[in-house]
Amino acid sequence: MISEIDTVEIVAGLMMVAARTAPKAMAVDSIVTKIVAGKELESFAKKMDEIGEQTGMTFFNTNANHLRAADLMVLIGVKGCQPLGANCGGCGHATCAEFGKEVRAAAQAVADYPGPNCIFKVTDLGIAVGSAVKCAASHNVDNRVMYTAGVAAKKLQVMDECSIVYGIPLKASGKNIFFADPVMH
Repeated sequence: MISEIDTVEIVAGLMMVAARTAPKAMAVDSIVTKIVAGKELESFAKKMDEIGEQTGMTFFNTNANHLRAADLMVLIGVKGCQPLGANCGGCGHATCAEFGKEVRAAAQAVADYPGPNCIFKVTDLGIAVGSAVKCAASHNVDNRVMYTAGVAAKKLQVMDECSIVYGIPLKASGKNIFFADPVMH
């Protein structure tokens, strides 16, 4: 007999495939995916709480509580610091060669993510995340894209090869835990 959590795990795998097969600029795949489940979810939630307390950005704490209630989470990141060769200037440099020479500060130092990033790679990440959440929604699994979980991933050095990471927690329940406000009596 298959359980609801088994089905959520299957959908998470399908989301990874959706991210992988999403269109990419110049057909260069720089997307990285990972499933986080079980006790590992709590380490992410604790890191999100810590960031919220340190920065005063309480949405980190709210999202940490949502993550604790999730069945599992899909991480999707991009290796955005790799030049693509288009020389478009979207990164702020005249050429991809100049962009490639840029010295990037570690995400853990000050900023959440190292930069600059290739604009095409960032676009690829957005398309991959959109494809993944569409897949989850098509299978009626509640989800929410969380920048906060991606920041926690970077601080925990999970998917460290990526310059930008987003987390997408998943839940199968009678009420969407990510958007539905609690009933006030």
